[in-house]
Amino acid sequence: MLDTHTLHESLRQAGLRVTAPRLAVLAAISGKGEHWDAEAIANAARKQLGTLSTQSVYDNLRILEEAGLVRRIQPSGHPGLYEARVGDNHHHIVCRRCGVTANIDCTIGAAPCLEPSIDHGFTIEEAEVIFWGLCPQCRQENHTKDLEE
Repeated sequence: MLDTHTLHESLRQAGLRVTAPRLAVLAAISGKGEHWDAEAIANAARKQLGTLSTQSVYDNLRILEEAGLVRRIQPSGHPGLYEARVGDNHHHIVCRRCGVTANIDCTIGAAPCLEPSIDHGFTIEEAEVIFWGLCPQCRQENHTKDLEE
């Protein structure tokens, strides 16, 4: 987890006012590890502050995302997830059953995911790739279930 001084500086460098709710939300994301939904972030921030409205959590997540301090991903069929890992071209792998999400660094060498066959006049800035499968725990549960049948 980043220390309070570093979190304060991150907010200031992004041109944001340092407020208790904003600091608590950013601390929750920075301290949680990889990918967390708004509810988990709200619960962590509330432990720090005592009270915090759900609307305030979402407002601060939006502001932090717009400032480039957090990244939001939206795997299909799953709630939006937030992470503090920003500024690189990493991708994600998501378990179809339980939704656990992990980071995957972009391929080494050329990054073909940034060169679409046609760009329709867009300037490509980023590619978001989500790999889907079963995590080891869900795969084991499937295997155990198959053996029982």
